[in-house]
Amino acid sequence: MVKKGKEQNSEEKILEAAKKVLFAKGYAGARMQDIADEAGINKALLHYYFRNKEKLFETIFKEAIGKIFPVITSAFSSEELSIQDKIRSFCSAYIKLWIAHPYIPMFVLHEMHSDRGDKFKAIFDSYKGKSMATVLNALKTSMEKKEIRTMDPHQLLLNMLALCIFPFLGSPVFKKLTGVTDKKYNDMLNGRVTEVSEFIIESIKYRK
Repeated sequence: MVKKGKEQNSEEKILEAAKKVLFAKGYAGARMQDIADEAGINKALLHYYFRNKEKLFETIFKEAIGKIFPVITSAFSSEELSIQDKIRSFCSAYIKLWIAHPYIPMFVLHEMHSDRGDKFKAIFDSYKGKSMATVLNALKTSMEKKEIRTMDPHQLLLNMLALCIFPFLGSPVFKKLTGVTDKKYNDMLNGRVTEVSEFIIESIKYRK
């Protein structure tokens, strides 16, 4: 059933408020009252749309996961792009996604290790199969063609993910250790849109 405009707008407002509270306080620290206050509604109306915090954050998790895997699949399924451009597309799309939705990496990590992990793993599994196979097959094929050096494609994928994701998970620690400002760090994150892919490409060049 298609939701009416007002109802859809109310849900979107609640979800955006929940994301802000989640990013600021994490799942354990986020309260329904905090979310209602952020959305500018009363708690009763919040419960009308979402029965409890678990249901609300399950909706957010599905949305977050739904943003991740299409990025992976689209970057590596193209037959026109070279493996280098696939990696550039992958890293660029991933990092831009985290910049636009900085709550996603920590939220996904937290939920996968929480008491609700089994439920969220099932959601995760419903998306991941085709995407991961697409990436790994593309990397393996490029190695066989000697377009890039031979290595375990799982290790290469792990390197790519780590370089894209860690700056968002580790930002509080890095800023504390180095003293860089939020603005400086944001500039660094934007710079990584190209920095990460070129670093990876250089490291996997095929050398005779």
